[in-house]
Amino acid sequence: MKPSNRILSGVQPSGDLHLGNYLGALKNFVSLQKEYECFFCVVDLHAITVWQDPKQLANQTREVTAAFIAAGIDPKKNILFAQSQVPQHAQLAWIFNCVTRMGWLNRMTQFKDKAGKDKENVSVGLFSYPTLMAADILIYLATHVPVGEDQKQHLELTRDIAQKFNNDFETNLFPIPKPLIFGEATRVMSLRDGTTKMSKSDASHYSRIMLNDSPDQIVQKIKKAKTDPFPLPANLTEAKQRPEAFNLLSILAALKDQSTSEVVQLYAGKEFSIFKKELADLIVDKIEPIEKEIKKLLNDQAYLDSIMTDGKNKAMAEADSVIEKVYSVIGFLKA
Repeated sequence: MKPSNRILSGVQPSGDLHLGNYLGALKNFVSLQKEYECFFCVVDLHAITVWQDPKQLANQTREVTAAFIAAGIDPKKNILFAQSQVPQHAQLAWIFNCVTRMGWLNRMTQFKDKAGKDKENVSVGLFSYPTLMAADILIYLATHVPVGEDQKQHLELTRDIAQKFNNDFETNLFPIPKPLIFGEATRVMSLRDGTTKMSKSDASHYSRIMLNDSPDQIVQKIKKAKTDPFPLPANLTEAKQRPEAFNLLSILAALKDQSTSEVVQLYAGKEFSIFKKELADLIVDKIEPIEKEIKKLLNDQAYLDSIMTDGKNKAMAEADSVIEKVYSVIGFLKA
């Protein structure tokens, strides 16, 4: 029987996680586990579409797993694993490479953004990344996928691939997964530039709040966060025209589980100094316990690895049954 309420989502092991990862992904995952059967993976296969230091990759994979748990994801209730530990992801990705049309991938704007003018020299993996993402989702017959603004197009492609496979092979094997798009601060912007996404690769450490920042570092970064010379916006329309103000207001709204409109009304006309102090205190309240728990978990590598091994075994059992059906539908001989 097909699942009716199943989620697959993942986070790349690209080093320390920041506030954008927490608000855009981890915080939402915690709430989703109450309603959905959840598969959460560290997408290390996606990470190597650009060069990764082999000495760091395993540690970074554990760091993300620790962050999942520290943020509130229950490893007994959900399936946590590393993508590369379940080979069926790559098996299905190759099949989807043969289903997907070149024109579909050529339209992917994220590839154009990441490759820039040097697209002839980037890896083939960066170009075909969306077919692996589709395999990640569909190998578990996931019905829903939490997505940010920058992943909407990839999920649309996943839906197209599922539909084409079903049509080509006259089957209804794959569900057409639905997006779950969250409200406030799904796209957290840089503290130094409200028009660019918060990123670990930004040259300025003051552009982001890291999940392992100390309370003093968080307070200092919020104090230095770029604003404009005016009081806080009087209404949401004005806030949207002032990117740095809108970003900070959205962050506070997400942390409080309120709408940005409500927060704008609460702080309308106030000075940024008052607002920033309250925002910094709130971030410290939310992040400090996570930071402490991540450290504690990373000191128990055997425990983290046991969680991932258990998750891998459960994920492989699910994925294996699906790949068997895929092979049968295609006409491959049984192994």
